[in-house]
Order: sequence, then structure tokens, then C-alpha cells
Amino acid sequence: MDLRKGQIEPILDPNQSTYVYHLALDIGGSLAKVVYFTKDDDYFVDSEEGISNKKALEKSNGSRQYPVLNGRLNFKKFETSKINDCLEFINSMKLHFGGNQEQEIPGSQPIAVKATGGGAYKYADLFKERLGIILDKEDEMDCLVAGANFLLEVVHQEAFTYMGDQKQFVQIDQNDLYPYLLVNIGSGVGMIKVEGEGKFERVSGTSIGGGTFWGLGKLLTNCKSFDELLELSYRGNNRAVDMLVGDIYGGMDYSKIGLSSTAIASSFGKAISDNRDREDYKPEDIARSLLRMISNNIGQISYLNALRFGLKRIFFGGFFIRRHPFTMDTLSVAVNFWSKGEAKAMFLRHEGFLGAVGAFMSSDKHGLKELLANQVVQKAPSKLSFAVDKIIHGQPDGDESIECSVYAA
Repeated sequence: MDLRKGQIEPILDPNQSTYVYHLALDIGGSLAKVVYFTKDDDYFVDSEEGISNKKALEKSNGSRQYPVLNGRLNFKKFETSKINDCLEFINSMKLHFGGNQEQEIPGSQPIAVKATGGGAYKYADLFKERLGIILDKEDEMDCLVAGANFLLEVVHQEAFTYMGDQKQFVQIDQNDLYPYLLVNIGSGVGMIKVEGEGKFERVSGTSIGGGTFWGLGKLLTNCKSFDELLELSYRGNNRAVDMLVGDIYGGMDYSKIGLSSTAIASSFGKAISDNRDREDYKPEDIARSLLRMISNNIGQISYLNALRFGLKRIFFGGFFIRRHPFTMDTLSVAVNFWSKGEAKAMFLRHEGFLGAVGAFMSSDKHGLKELLANQVVQKAPSKLSFAVDKIIHGQPDGDESIECSVYAA
């Protein structure tokens, strides 16, 4: 089978005895995300027991059993400013040559790979020149919503709440998922009202997002990476920089309107009255104040939009969060405060890969169904599904994969 004909070409990972059946990209302003599926073994199993490929081919059209591919859905990220690292990863896996060194034939036709995000346009020529890959572009918002819907419907314990250092997984009823507000925090922030499969509307957004945190943090603290800035914020105390309600009211609460003495009255407000230069403030305190300022702002705007449309559930995604406890807690407290406890902030385990997963799933109509249909004699499946077995954490590079089965339903 050939991707150039809209079908999936199995791609051998030279480092393992696995085959890459498909990959997709989401290249944003800050990060490039890669999602790809690998089959760990060279046989198919059905819903009852393991069967070899030979036996699968002998199954009759009338069988009630369905073909299954066991493998992993893999997630990997790169800084967009270091896009060459992403290119080198694809090259090292030989994804663009089907994992076969012998296919490196000069002048061979480019292979199409699904991609979304602004970088799918910005780096299209680079991917074609360096790897012979044509980036088959999918709409960014379509992919975000499709990725979120897929993960919420399929992955067990994908959604969770986090407040006061307490993490609690949320059981999602597939029949009661919609409507919800999807807040995607990337370089900027997009807020999307999702009403069903393919039914959504971008209702708001803000330019004060992850890129703001990273950019201002780099200027104010000299941190060289987003993760370094986040790590620095762990050690900080925002009270050394922010003006609190107690600073204005002599250590007292403003109880009439429900503000405690520790509530932030003005982010970075102490810098106004303190007779100190920037160098006199600790970088970790600045990082903490900056993170809290941006998270509070996003949380408040998100709730106001949820209120506007009568939505009780707000899902936060995007790599700004990074499962950072303080970030999640701040977003949750903001939503809880402004909604008076009526709305909850919820987070996604694969928060940063929504667009890449959506781009991956858009390939369904181009090849994944055909892959299964051609491997097993049966009617062409009407829908492709994933049964997730478990999520694998602790990868050396901080990425992860989902053990899953792909089957026709």
C-alpha cells in the first residue's frame, strides 16, 4: 500500500521490531507535536483470542469477529524554534522512506503526511526539500476539536480535575459529553464551544497565553526554555512581587466582596511602591507572579465565556499547562471563584496533542480503514475505533504512548 495513493504504507522503526502505520503533525508557534501509530507485533487478534494474519485472511465475510491491530499511539514534541530536531527525528526513524534505506531513491515522489497548525504552511517547503514530504494540511480548529472529542470519548481517565493538590479523574459519559467549552492554551488562547462531532464555534480568545509567559519570562529572568521557566516558578513566591488585598487593607480581608487578604489585587503591583530595581527581585518570584497572572486571566475569561453560553464544563488543553500543578490549581481556583463553585475546570492527560491527534484521525478516510479492510476478508468497516489498554508514562524524553488496539466497528 502507498500513502501517495491515499493508503497506509507500514513504516519500520529501525530501532525496534515495530511498524509505523501512520504519523501526523501539529506545528504551532511554540511547539511541534508528532503523533504516530506503531504495531508491536506481526499478527492480528480478534475480539476473543489472538489470531495469525494467515488465519485472519481465512475468516469468512459472515464472521461476527472484527480485525484488530495491537500497538501504540505515540506522542512526541519538539520546540518549533528547533524544527530541525523534528526533521532529524523523522529522518532517524526513516518515516519518509518507509523505514527502508533502499527506498532512498533520488527523484522519488514525495509522500503526503497530515499536518495542521501554522507551521504546516510556514515549514512546508522545508519538509519537502529536506525529507521529500508533502504536508497535507488540515484545518487547525477542526483538528483541535476532533482530537479533544476522540480522547474524551475513547481514552479511559483522560479528563481530571485538580485543585488544592487533589487530582480526581472524571468519568465521561459519551452520551452526555456535549456541549462543552474547549480552551486551548498554546502561544495564544482559543476558546471553542463544542456541541457535537463537527459542530463547534470559536467564541473567544486572548493573545495572553503560553507565548506571553515564555516571552516575558525570557526577558525578565533570562531563562532559555519554557520548561526551565516553569521549574523556576516552583521555587518562587509571588507575594514578593504582587500587590495583595492585605497590602492595601493593612493585612485584613475585604470580606464584603469575598476577597481574602491573600488575593492578588494587582499582579506585579509591588514593583510600583518598592524602591527597588529589577535586579533586586528574585527571578523565581518574577516567574511565579507571571505564571499566576496569566493563569488567572485565562481562567476568568474562560468562565465568562462558559457563563455566556450556559456551559458547565470547561476543558483546558494546550502545552502551556504541562500538567504543572500550580498552573492547574490557579486555573481551577479562578473558575471556582468566579462561578461561585458552579463550574469546574477540567484538564486532559494529552493536553498538548489535541491538534496532532485530530490530524491523525483525519487520515481515517484516507487509509486506516483500508489497511484493516485489505488485511482481513470482510466488508469495508464503516468506522475506525481505538480500544485503549493503558497509558505508558516515564519515557526518557518525557513523552509517552498509549497501548491500544485499532479495530473496525
